[in-house]
Amino acid sequence: METQIDRFFNPSELETVSKAAVISEDLVNSYYKLSSGQWLKNRYDIRTARDLASHERVNGPFAQVVKYEGQKADVPLGSSRFSLYTVCLQDPAILGTVTVQPSIRLLPFLVYVLVHELVHVVRFLQFHHRYEHTSEASVTLAEERRVHCLTYGILAPVALEGLKQVFDFFEQWRNDHGQ
Repeated sequence: METQIDRFFNPSELETVSKAAVISEDLVNSYYKLSSGQWLKNRYDIRTARDLASHERVNGPFAQVVKYEGQKADVPLGSSRFSLYTVCLQDPAILGTVTVQPSIRLLPFLVYVLVHELVHVVRFLQFHHRYEHTSEASVTLAEERRVHCLTYGILAPVALEGLKQVFDFFEQWRNDHGQ
């Protein structure tokens, strides 16, 4: 079901995005045994659609991860290169879904989407899956299903009102893995 609307997060919704980001980062850091000060904190950024470049916007997915290569400005050697992943939230798709699915609330939906994308980032950084694609849309179906199962595993023990409805919404992605 395609449920896009033509607006960005409003200030109140952006506060919910910030809250969801804090919750999601903590959950993913704990699951992968990463401290918040470790490398994960410095290797990704989360942006909403208003701040995305045209190539970072997609129709359909709720978010995508885009990889960039960086290098410290004061270090001319290539050994100082690093990867930076940007989680590109697609406000229209997210808002469209919570609008047409009244049982789904924004906070638990954003927590699911962000945990899912951060699991992708961790898997790329730990070389469990290669980032060789240009967008979330080109990530293999098998990897998407695996990440949905990992997302469910991270979130299942969490007591967050409205999470069950979000699990139901994404249930089809876990079915092939028996969860």
